[in-house]
Amino acid sequence: MLYVIIGEDVENSLEQRLAARPAHLERLQALRDAGRLFTAGPNPAIDAADPGEAGFSGSIIIAEFDSLETAQTWADADPYRAAGVYRQVTVKPYKKVW
Repeated sequence: MLYVIIGEDVENSLEQRLAARPAHLERLQALRDAGRLFTAGPNPAIDAADPGEAGFSGSIIIAEFDSLETAQTWADADPYRAAGVYRQVTVKPYKKVW
């Protein structure tokens, strides 16, 4: 089943994001290589594709996992969590309609 992982950043998270980004992307690449990643990307903090120093307010990941528990465990191990980028992470089942 698909699950949406919504990470909400702490204020001024850009420096921590940049430091943890390679490890974060490596995990996403592993999901993609396994055919389990539907989409992933950050939410710019301002209305711009490249927010510059404004940074990001969070991230969205939609991927396939065996269960909600497995998705939550995966999300809890995200390098952005360990680096203090996310203040909150929500994991929910997701049903693709279109």
